Amino acid sequence: MAVASPDTTARHLAIAEAGKVAALAGDHDTALRHYREALRMVMADRTPEVFFRHYTQCVLESLERSGSFPEVIEYCERADAHYCRFERLTAFQQRDHAAMLERLGCVLVKAGRTDDALTALHRALDIAGADALPLGRTLTGWLRRGLHVQTRRLTELQDRHHYFTVRPDLVDAEIATALPASLPHTR
Repeated sequence: MAVASPDTTARHLAIAEAGKVAALAGDHDTALRHYREALRMVMADRTPEVFFRHYTQCVLESLERSGSFPEVIEYCERADAHYCRFERLTAFQQRDHAAMLERLGCVLVKAGRTDDALTALHRALDIAGADALPLGRTLTGWLRRGLHVQTRRLTELQDRHHYFTVRPDLVDAEIATALPASLPHTR
């Protein structure tokens, strides 16, 4: 099996980092272009899965932050269905499944589907345990008490619990490389 070269790894990292810089500036369309190009590169070059997973999380974050809830919900539901096909999951897969259900719950709240959100969050907590998902535990408590959770308040909770991985303290703007303008613009 071919392994990606250090040059290829540096290129997709730099492109993804430019996406993160754009996301932090609130330009999620540009961020998505960069993340998707980085994803295309890692899939073409058989780069280790950790990069694919990270860039996918970046895509989901930009979609969520820009209000594209149906796309995030669809992805999370497909990931849930994928994990449900297994009889037994590794500890890593369980954490990933729980995190995906927590994300689903958060986005369902933002989409106004609180009953569905509560179901997803209960499942996430059952898989990971309440101590492993403090954000999910807090949000579940709010919903069970019948509180109306505004998007702004939920986003503040997400920020407090480091739910988003694209954060100023984790982005290296110095290595960021913008995509050429000639690359097609797709969302």
